[in-house]
Amino acid sequence: MDKPVRSGCPINLTLETLGDRWSLIVIRDIMFGNRRHYRDLLNNSEEGIASNILADRLKKLTEAGLLSTSPDPAHKQKTVYSLTEPAIQLVPLLAQMGAWGRRFTPATRELSIRAQLLEEGGPEMWEAFMAELRSLHLGAEPPARSVIGELTEAYRAALAE
Repeated sequence: MDKPVRSGCPINLTLETLGDRWSLIVIRDIMFGNRRHYRDLLNNSEEGIASNILADRLKKLTEAGLLSTSPDPAHKQKTVYSLTEPAIQLVPLLAQMGAWGRRFTPATRELSIRAQLLEEGGPEMWEAFMAELRSLHLGAEPPARSVIGELTEAYRAALAE
């Protein structure tokens, strides 16, 4: 049985799917950190997500069709989490949230650099990033450009400053 919704407004429905305290953080960590296993998500959480909350959000995001799961071929007892196309389509939203956060919150330089690059790169960079995510998570052909590489390099450089 489907959970009742407050209204059919698309903003409301998006918030009902993603608007809790942790869902977008989990998607962010899979998207930007390529954390694909439960332990990686738990142990490398910048915000310190609790294990029960993480398990609940992974289940909720999978049920909502934003994540898919598959057994890890290297370790049969592990599950690999992958972004689905609807989750990959969140890149522009996350880019805009990062841009807003850089301007209006006390975000740190090292944790803002990726948001800055995505803001400056605009829709062209977002599309390239989504193509790379489709390659990693959906098995699409790898693109020539590695936005993940660019973002990672910028983050490491900001850490070294």
